[in-house]
Amino acid sequence: MPALNQLAGESSAYLASAAHQPVHWLPWGEAAFARARAEQRPILLDIGAVWCHWCHVMDRESYENPDLAAYLNAHFVCVKVDRDERPDVDARYQRAVQALTGQGGWPLTALLTPDGDVFYGGTYFPPDDRFGRQSFRAVLQRVLEVFQAQRDRVDGSGREVRAHVGRSLIETEPGELTPALLDSGAARMDRLFDERHGGFGRQPKFPHPAAIDFLLARWWDTGTARWRDIVERTLTGMAEGGVYDQLGGGFHRYSVDERWVVPHFEKMSYDNSELLKAYLHAYAAFGSPLFRETAEGIVRWCLEVLADRERGGFAASQDADVGLDDDGDYFTWTAEEARALLSGPEWDAARRRWDIEAEGEMHHDPSRNVLWVARTPRAIAEDMRVAESRVVELLASAADKLRAARSQRAAPAVDRAVYVSWNAMFAEALLEASAILERSDCADIALKTLDRLWAEALNPDGGLRHRAGGAAGPILLDDQVQAASAALAAYEHTGQARWLGRARALTDFVLAHFEDPAEGGFFDSAPGAGPGLLGQTAKTIQDAPTPSSNAVAVSVLLRLSAITEEPRYAAHAERTLAAFAGAAAEAGLFAAAYLRAADFLMNGACRIVVADTTTKRAAGSSALARAALAAYRPRKVVAHAEHSPVPGRPGPVALVCIGSACAAPVGEAAELRRTLETFGRAG
Repeated sequence: MPALNQLAGESSAYLASAAHQPVHWLPWGEAAFARARAEQRPILLDIGAVWCHWCHVMDRESYENPDLAAYLNAHFVCVKVDRDERPDVDARYQRAVQALTGQGGWPLTALLTPDGDVFYGGTYFPPDDRFGRQSFRAVLQRVLEVFQAQRDRVDGSGREVRAHVGRSLIETEPGELTPALLDSGAARMDRLFDERHGGFGRQPKFPHPAAIDFLLARWWDTGTARWRDIVERTLTGMAEGGVYDQLGGGFHRYSVDERWVVPHFEKMSYDNSELLKAYLHAYAAFGSPLFRETAEGIVRWCLEVLADRERGGFAASQDADVGLDDDGDYFTWTAEEARALLSGPEWDAARRRWDIEAEGEMHHDPSRNVLWVARTPRAIAEDMRVAESRVVELLASAADKLRAARSQRAAPAVDRAVYVSWNAMFAEALLEASAILERSDCADIALKTLDRLWAEALNPDGGLRHRAGGAAGPILLDDQVQAASAALAAYEHTGQARWLGRARALTDFVLAHFEDPAEGGFFDSAPGAGPGLLGQTAKTIQDAPTPSSNAVAVSVLLRLSAITEEPRYAAHAERTLAAFAGAAAEAGLFAAAYLRAADFLMNGACRIVVADTTTKRAAGSSALARAALAAYRPRKVVAHAEHSPVPGRPGPVALVCIGSACAAPVGEAAELRRTLETFGRAG
């Protein structure tokens, strides 16, 4: 079918999927607003994503309906936005709809004045009266009547919402940077901890990897068993739940229940990169085989599903469903499907291990089972009256057979867009995996990815565009700071000066173009950069759900200062932290990335300088460098020196310093590991 609207040429998979719809969609841009002003029509703004199930449901039910499309085309200017392509647009219009309705989400359906102010909105609207909601057509008719008959009231309401959005997007609230801030943040997380199942809050339950990392550092620093308990129980609950793909690896976006069993099945790059870091850090700290196995599973899914092995780069997401009538059917199993694939002993072990029963967990089809860890191999061995080692063998062979059979199913679509921030996050995670799991292939794809970002997303005037390749896109804070963070990781892992230079250049670009010189903090984009609510500036500190860009900026500044020993970077970091300290004290769990950054400032970097003057090997490849990179130590930075940091001591040497205090220099990897475990640690 030929395209009927202007989305056919868009690079976004979500927008392209709507190109055939009879709605005369326009992409986001000044042209759409100019048309609305010229024709004095309201704007229908739809914001969604290719991985969003209900976005596709609403597309099919409403936007592919010729009669409704004709009504929209006659009375509205219709604009469709991919929230992954334009997070800046989404952030502002989510706040606006939340101000009107108390909730947001996707699809976001907003009705705007020609100037881009929101006067009505919601999320999913059904095609007819159901779920206690009016039909979408009835809502549109009422909205149009109000817009035409009460225009002054509509415009006034829109201006009020704009003012509210402007206030809510500036989250700076000065406060004191004291240890009490860290203690309070940890205590707030503790109060939300689910004692029974791990994690924070009840249902739906989302992962909070930044909180896990923060509490892991608190445990290391204070020795408080409670913090270790929260970390271990949360990571174990997620790893054994259905929110983790027990066959294919990787985490689904969140769990609809408090037990981590039934997920929303889409898999997001950004969730998995941050969870990979959390599991790697916990494995390095505790040595838990489950945490290593889970990290390996995330890596496997990334390399098999997301990674472009030839060019570098990672896809943005994997959809939940193949069609609109299923709900994670690719990932779930009926008892009959599983039993038919397995031998008798395999089935006996598998059904006990993964709770595969005639009645499963899926509401749309009660026969379908989400695989989750219900019993240990030891308990299964007692039931089956066989050796535990035999159960482990049976489960491994059963998983292989189920995985092979699943690979023959039609798989959910993968969005191949290469977003700079999410790619940088996964590249940094894989660099850590290369050291902690001793996987050189992880470092290879990570470095190739970062080179691709600089090759395909570098803006001629400085900074990196949001998406690698294709047409020019927005220049956003998150892309700059995440790429700078990954470049610092690349320097630490390779010792190559070019990565340090790239990190420094991006950081200086951020300081020049995004910092608020009056009140501190960093704006998410250049002020006034676009139509509609894009004119509203945003400085936020809450994780939503990726780490706050301001928090990442602070971490980059502190790491860069520790590596280069240039205090100006630390000064900007402290100023930013102070600007948000009051707001972060109340946000707690939802400002976990900020608390990590504040912890870095208050407790100081652990600086490891590594030099090997006896060989021609590449910096970062020596046993000392590998030990430095693989060890768990909060606030660790690794610097590489061409000459020994200890005068008169040639050969491989590492020097560990915290502030002005340094441990005795070491020349062996085992010595370095012991030093990192004990030096400067209370108790």
